[in-house]
Amino acid sequence: MRALVVDHSVPGRLALATVPDPVPGPDDVLVEVAAVSLNFGELPKNDGDASTGPVPGWDAAGVVKRAAASGEGPQPGDRVVTWGWNGGWAELRAVPVGELAVLPDEVEFPQAAALPVAGLTALRALRRAGVRPGHRVAITGASGGVGRFAVQLAHLAGAEVHALVGSPERGEGLTELGAASVITSPADLGAPVDILLDNVGGPLLAELLGHIAEGGTAVTIGAASGEPTALDPYRLVANRVTLTGFLESGDSAADLAYLARLVADGRLSASVDRVESWKKIGETAVALLERRIRGKAVLTID
Repeated sequence: MRALVVDHSVPGRLALATVPDPVPGPDDVLVEVAAVSLNFGELPKNDGDASTGPVPGWDAAGVVKRAAASGEGPQPGDRVVTWGWNGGWAELRAVPVGELAVLPDEVEFPQAAALPVAGLTALRALRRAGVRPGHRVAITGASGGVGRFAVQLAHLAGAEVHALVGSPERGEGLTELGAASVITSPADLGAPVDILLDNVGGPLLAELLGHIAEGGTAVTIGAASGEPTALDPYRLVANRVTLTGFLESGDSAADLAYLARLVADGRLSASVDRVESWKKIGETAVALLERRIRGKAVLTID
């Protein structure tokens, strides 16, 4: 089969190649992939980066080609969205039955492919923080894939959402997704926030810890700035702020189904900014790394 593999000699450090077909385990479904999405964190960025396994790729959507030998999960012909730490960027993917969900008819493959890592991270980070109606929530990196899902899901939960972005241009469209304000500096927050979801890290995170209300929570889910964060512990102590890290994990079937249903019902936008053939992986990966994509980049398998 064809797949995208790490190749440091080409733009974007990814290229199409021929690799062996995956061998499904007894609880794996074999999926014929139709679309995949790219996440900043999984793209090779230097010569030391390598894929996790023969084929990288976290997010993929397609059609079940072969059901699991155990008899569990979806059946051949079912349209599904899948998640995993590798194997997504290929014509075929073997997926455990606990890491995929059947798609509603209203959800197209490019929308579905955008959901897994970004959507699950936003959903579960907000759940970890305990967001509820009336909370003031600040989200950094709000123009990215995770950020755009987080803005919408926090708004759906009844929170007042404040989206922090690198520039006004990066913030376009976030008000329509549910942000009460789109700002470029913590100084523009006004009152303290109850919850901070941070995708950026670095000095911005350190500054924002001084804008969290007493008993509030900061969840760090990324470090896009690439800079260290110099913490003042007394900012946490004085207001009894909880600072916790979050990394997406498995058992995703139920949450993937929930996100897909929100999309089908028109309550959640997948925020797909670019859809290209996977033959254009190089230029698409470079655009994502250079922050020229707002939301999600999706590749179709052709």
